[in-house]
Amino acid sequence: MRKSISLILIASLITASCGWRDSRVNPRNWFGNSRDVPVEVVDAEANPLIPRQRRGALAREERPDASVPIASVIELNVEPTTSGAIVHATGIAERQGAFQARLVPDNPELEPTDGVLSFSFRVLYPNQATPVGSEFSRTIHEAYSLTLDELARVRVIRVVAAGNARETRRR
Repeated sequence: MRKSISLILIASLITASCGWRDSRVNPRNWFGNSRDVPVEVVDAEANPLIPRQRRGALAREERPDASVPIASVIELNVEPTTSGAIVHATGIAERQGAFQARLVPDNPELEPTDGVLSFSFRVLYPNQATPVGSEFSRTIHEAYSLTLDELARVRVIRVVAAGNARETRRR
């Protein structure tokens, strides 16, 4: 036992002193030292989290918006937050199964017209027929977040549906 331990110790000392440190067998030498390399300049206006559009034989065309306005808006609340406000709207769909509800700004830049910021409450319906059902089963809630900058010029927030519209004024 003593001989094997002393042989292993002598072999490791000899190997360490023979340039093992610079050998290609040493796993610490598999990757060299780091160095500076030039970086590809990215367009400052582009968002790196959004993938670039692929154009080619397999690229899909963008589908047109198939959503329709919800039947009616029954409630509209604007709750202040530290960074702006959240617009909560509750609507009643024409039939059950409505999905992908959205509050779509009428002006994509969120510029109010005469101090009125208007949203369209839109939903998608299934292709197959669904029952009308109770009002509770057709109720849909949706929210939209606004920043303080977007709220600066707004006096009235309006949500428009197919049958009615609700609005709330700044106090």
